[in-house]
Amino acid sequence: MTDENLKLHLEDMTKALGEKIGKDVTKDELEKELQKFLEYGVPIDQAKQTILKKFGEDFVVSGERKLIKNIESNEQSVNLLGRIVTINPKEITVKGENKTIFYGILGDESGTTTFTAWKDFGIEKGQVVKISNAYTREWQGTVQLNFGDRTNIEPTDEETIPETYASRECKVGDLKSGLGFVEVVGKLLSITERDVEVDAQKKKVYSGVIGDETGKAQFTAWHDFKLNKGDVIKVSGGYVKSWRGIPQLTFDEKCKVEKFDSSKIPEDVIKTSHLKLGDLMEKRGGLDVTVNGVVLEVRDGSGLVVRCPECNRVLQDGKCSIHGTVEGTLDLRAKLVVDDGTGAINVI
Repeated sequence: MTDENLKLHLEDMTKALGEKIGKDVTKDELEKELQKFLEYGVPIDQAKQTILKKFGEDFVVSGERKLIKNIESNEQSVNLLGRIVTINPKEITVKGENKTIFYGILGDESGTTTFTAWKDFGIEKGQVVKISNAYTREWQGTVQLNFGDRTNIEPTDEETIPETYASRECKVGDLKSGLGFVEVVGKLLSITERDVEVDAQKKKVYSGVIGDETGKAQFTAWHDFKLNKGDVIKVSGGYVKSWRGIPQLTFDEKCKVEKFDSSKIPEDVIKTSHLKLGDLMEKRGGLDVTVNGVVLEVRDGSGLVVRCPECNRVLQDGKCSIHGTVEGTLDLRAKLVVDDGTGAINVI
């Protein structure tokens, strides 16, 4: 690192510490501490974070904004400006305690990425936010953006980020959780309508299965596009989220939906997808798939079980947790570990 670059980093730190310079630490002491970290090979951002935290400052107050397309795995102190495309709460258990986290999609002019917020930052769908001190991790080959205790998120001028972005063309079989602003052409194999409550207001939602020659996927439309079973449609600007472990194409009134002649995709070309286990894991789930593999293990819990004739739950001591004492039906259950050389999965 050049002396000039080192000087710039020291200026960042002195600005962050403010009145503490000269009182809790001198500039010379700050430089010596930073040099010590650099000599041991500690990345500059991590070194700055550690030193600032020592003196009670949790955030790197300045730093170059990074575009989403340029973020990499295992980065610290990532500063971003983007629009919250989606955000949803999720209940998890950490060290035996229930915790609410938030997951969603963040977009800027360069693309989109998934994020996990490990606390409630009060951010909402559609907001443009300035993010300081985020960090990234890699999960199953994909960069995951994280907002932690030391992350700062502030709403900013919404005109700084466009509401729409260039869509990426995807086949149905390529859809995986976390993709944003996709363009998909597929045939609607089924569609149902149901009422849900959003912000204390009833809203109609349309869901079903869409397919093409590469496979099938679930979809949810949060707007009445007058869709019918058998329609061939192109969705531009949709995003993909996981529902019960299966990628689901989601689109609303901000997306563009075009209809084509139903003969564009004959139904007989839409078949079950044959996937390698590694590909299935990379997709994080799939609908109507066939896999091949070797059974490595038959796990505990395999064998004959007795199920409730009403809800199919396994009985415990002749009782169903929902329907009480019932006359059960016998069933054969296998809990397996299957491997095909590209990956291993649990199978029930």
